[in-house]
This record gives sequence, C-alpha cells and structure tokens, in this order.
Amino acid sequence: MKKIHNFSAGPSILPASVLQKASEAIINFNGTGLSVLEVSHRSKEFVAVMEEARSLALELLGLQNQGYQALFLQGGASMEFLRVPMNLLPEGGKAAYLETGTWAQSAIKEAKNFGEVEVVASSKEANFNHIPKGYHIPEDAAYFHCTSNNTIFGTQMKEFPNTNVPMICDMSSDIFSRVLDFSEFGLIYAGAQKNMGPAGTTLVVVKEDLLGKTNRTIPNILNYQQHISKESMYNTPSVYAVYVSLLTMQWIKAQGGVATVEKLNEEKAALLYQEIDRNPCFVGTANHEDRSLMNACFLLQDETLKEKFDALWKEAGISGINGHRSVGGYRASIYNAMPIESVKVLVEVMQALEKSI
Repeated sequence: MKKIHNFSAGPSILPASVLQKASEAIINFNGTGLSVLEVSHRSKEFVAVMEEARSLALELLGLQNQGYQALFLQGGASMEFLRVPMNLLPEGGKAAYLETGTWAQSAIKEAKNFGEVEVVASSKEANFNHIPKGYHIPEDAAYFHCTSNNTIFGTQMKEFPNTNVPMICDMSSDIFSRVLDFSEFGLIYAGAQKNMGPAGTTLVVVKEDLLGKTNRTIPNILNYQQHISKESMYNTPSVYAVYVSLLTMQWIKAQGGVATVEKLNEEKAALLYQEIDRNPCFVGTANHEDRSLMNACFLLQDETLKEKFDALWKEAGISGINGHRSVGGYRASIYNAMPIESVKVLVEVMQALEKSI
C-alpha cells in the first residue's frame, strides 16, 4: 500500500507506534483478554490508565504540585466554550476575550449567555491573518480568554499578555507542541484530536482555587468541581480516546518531552515556510510573525495551476491538504506526529510544480 502523508487538520495524524499499540488493545487490553472497547471504566486496569493520563498531562506541562487538576471530559472544545464561563464568570460579571478566528468567535458567543463579554482586540477585518498586539485587558474582568493557535487561518500566539487577570486558553491545536510557562494560565483546554489523540475526549487543566466563586447553580455534568471530585469518572469517560491519548503522551515523553518535540516542529515548519516563500507558485496567507508551527496556510499565485498541483500531490500520496473554505487554497497541518519526511515530500511536490511551468 502506498505511503499516505496525512496533513489533515483533525482528526489528525497519530504516531505509528501509538496506532500499533492502540490496535493491539482493541483485541487484548493489557492482558485482560478483553478489548479496550469493552472493558469496564471502573476496572482497575482502566482506572490506572485514567490516573496516569491525568498525572502525565500535568507532568508534560510542568504543573505538578502547583494546585492544578487535569480532567478528561467530553463534548470537545465546543463544550468548554460554555463550561468555562459557567464555572468562572460570576453572575453580573465581565470576561475579556481576544478574537482571533472562528473558534474564538464561538467561545465569545457562548460566554455572552453568562455575562458581559468585552472583546479586547480582533483581527476579523483582516480575515484573521494576524494576532492583534498591544491590547488592554480590563482589571475587573473575571478572566481573559484566548486561542493559542488558529487552525483555520494558520496563526499562532507567540507571546501571551502579562496580566493579573486569570488567563484561559483554548490550546486545542497546539497542546504539547511547544514549551511555555503553563503556570501563567488559570485554565487550559484542548480537544484531543489534533496533537493528543483521537476525537472523543477533551483535556482540561484548571487551577482549582479559581473554582466555586460564581454564585451560580451549575449542573453537575458541567461543574468542574464535580469532575475533580470524581477524578474524571463522574460519568462514563471516553475510554478508548483517553487510552490513546495516554499512549500519545507517553510517546511525547519518550521523544524527550515537549522541548524536543518543539525543536522538531520548528524544523518542519521552517522547511515548509521556506519553500512557500521561495517558490513563485505560492504565497502564504498569515503574517510572517504570527505563522503557526502547526498549520501552514498558502495559496497558488495562479489559480489556473490548481488542477496540475492537485494531481501532483495526490499522486505523491498526500492527503488532507485542502484549505478551509474561509481561506481557500491549501493547509498543511504539521502536528507533533507528522514526520519531517512527509514535509519533504510536500516540498518536493511544490518544487515539481514550479519546474513544470
């Protein structure tokens, strides 16, 4: 079978070794004779998986013993758009949001159901091709919410504001991809299906002392404190998604941790962006200083070349490279598990197009 180079934005590529272990567990999970798809979430084998996954998430982020709790929940990042304000925005309070793309807009829309929302800055008028700078975060805000990486538009926050207001970040598409001082954040959430595992679970890392201050009745299923007290077992978790997420985090640790992964991500992104900038057939869509290490978005300079370019990358076994309809063109998602060899194949195809004209 021809090698497929999976540049999909999500659900996205997973490490080959993780897929191998995950496939074996479908038949026989940890020697139980049961499939991981049918094992009880209350069994000691899966409880151990959940405990290790929660612990390892904090370890990779450097947040052990700092008052944070890691949870594996359901509903995707879209659920956290409403669960965050429900748990953190007091009745009659205000939250500050940075508008940098489609998912930030969705988070803003949900937050407005729970209180006042102040959009401190936006790049909407430029079709979200950059990250706003120099904005002011009001001191009376209950929290400041941002999106670290914008999958659709190919932008990424390189710096985060210095503020006393608790900072909340949607890291769905760049979790575990680079070293940050994660203690600067009061809450981080990330859908698993970009850098951590398959679709079906969401990692939430929250500083526990932020909770319980809204004076709002919160349904148990939406209450972070309930999920903490039940150790992510308030309801039946997404067993398989949590298990594969654990395997992926173990793989990250085995590579040398987030610092090593970041270095590899920088090499892959540099290789691809260098070709986008060098090759007269292409042009990038995001401002250079805000270009994402995870999602490289680019257009053809001459749309009449589309049929030829599409044929070339399909013949090379490249998959999932079409851009989002909001931007058009092409989007190469180069998440943690993407090998640099696949990026080299894409670069070779881009060079082949240049030579053909």
